[in-house]
Amino acid sequence: MRLIIFGPPGAGKGTQASRISSRHGLLHISTGDMLRAAVREGTQLGRLAKSYMDKGELVPDDVVFGIIKDRITKADSKDGFMLDGFPRTIPQAKALDRMLGEEGLKIGAVISIEVDDEEVVKRISGRRVCEKCGAMYHIIFDPPKNSGYCDKCDGKLYQRDDDSEDVVRNRLRVYRKQTEPLKEYYEKTGILKVVRGTGTVEEVFSEIERILEKLN
Repeated sequence: MRLIIFGPPGAGKGTQASRISSRHGLLHISTGDMLRAAVREGTQLGRLAKSYMDKGELVPDDVVFGIIKDRITKADSKDGFMLDGFPRTIPQAKALDRMLGEEGLKIGAVISIEVDDEEVVKRISGRRVCEKCGAMYHIIFDPPKNSGYCDKCDGKLYQRDDDSEDVVRNRLRVYRKQTEPLKEYYEKTGILKVVRGTGTVEEVFSEIERILEKLN
């Protein structure tokens, strides 16, 4: 099984992808996680990626595609994988189709998690991260017991640059303009599956499971 999961930032893609990965044994490939790791390590790619991410803009196609291509050609992806955060544009989608086609492979389903813009802003701008252990919190949905400090290690919590409200709104504008056309692209191939992302984590996952059951 080879899947793509996408939706606006803050739609819950990472959470649902982790559940799908655990249930079905699929390799979960998160572009965002790979890019943020490069930023933390201060690599040349990381510095380049940060200059775009801090403004809520997309990292150039050639940079992202190079990372993805290297990852999905590794041995641990031969039995299937799930892409989270890629592709984000039609050119990326076409490049992915060509690359997989050369190996006689194709994407089985594209799951689009739908969430409105104001809900996205509330979800993302309220996120906080521990500077010591990396634990995640939310000032509304999952606040720490001691405001501003991690429950696990007492480290100070901070807001990532790309989680500020201004950056989030710009990320949404970029998404609507550049990424949303992917729905039409994949709808034409018959593999687009739309899921509402405003229910509980369990409700959204149940809807996704119903879709995946039909693929097996």
